[in-house]
Amino acid sequence: MGEHGTDHGYLLDNQQSEAGIRFGALAELFDPVTFRHIDRIGITKGMRCWEVGAGGPSVPTGLAERVGTEGKVVCTDIDVSWARDAASDVVEVLRHDVAADPPPPGGFDLVHARLVLVHVVERAEALRRMVQALRPGGVLLLEDADPGLQPLLCPDESGPEQRLANRLRSGFRELMAARGADLSYGRTLPRLLREAGLADVRADAYFPITSPACTVLEAATVRQIRGRLVAAGIATDEDIDLHLSHVATGRLDLATAPMISAWGRRP
Repeated sequence: MGEHGTDHGYLLDNQQSEAGIRFGALAELFDPVTFRHIDRIGITKGMRCWEVGAGGPSVPTGLAERVGTEGKVVCTDIDVSWARDAASDVVEVLRHDVAADPPPPGGFDLVHARLVLVHVVERAEALRRMVQALRPGGVLLLEDADPGLQPLLCPDESGPEQRLANRLRSGFRELMAARGADLSYGRTLPRLLREAGLADVRADAYFPITSPACTVLEAATVRQIRGRLVAAGIATDEDIDLHLSHVATGRLDLATAPMISAWGRRP
């Protein structure tokens, strides 16, 4: 683990080699959900979108296809190295801290953040800035995890492999909580959007119960945090090697925390 940097809320540092693998797995799991909402909202030719904390290039690229050459996608992150592949005439990639920097200028028809705010310590300020960036009639779509709603990696805890998986996942959640992550944040999104003055607020939730992408995501995540799990006394190296060997068989049914998607319109 990169112990050298500042140890703010990010347990999963974007610059590590596993991060690219994680972004790819998250895109495979959640892009269909994200774009179902974006298409329901009605993002079409000529619109302006702000993608906050993009991670990989898949969402900005999909937005660019929808808004076309007359539209604009501004894609921001603290670390933009992963999103650079999306840069084009339509997609502008900017290094930006959503909780500290003013919103990109111009006003937006859509502001979207997926699995971002749960990691941002100043999340209320970040939300305020995103709402401020909306044009009248613009929509804010926030998608964030709620591990508290479904905390298990293996909801079907049928044997010792599944019990070990759930014990390690529980330890990972303890580390996240100790760093200021709110493990019941997702469920608060509808209320936060209403309190921010948005109208027509709706929300739903999604999580896979088993998927090859969940297997890839779990292996990459555990490799990324194993040093912290061991240092915190949550697991031994032997525990982690055993769990990774179970994951590698592809026979564990691994889930994720529910991702709650909430959206509302600026009057």
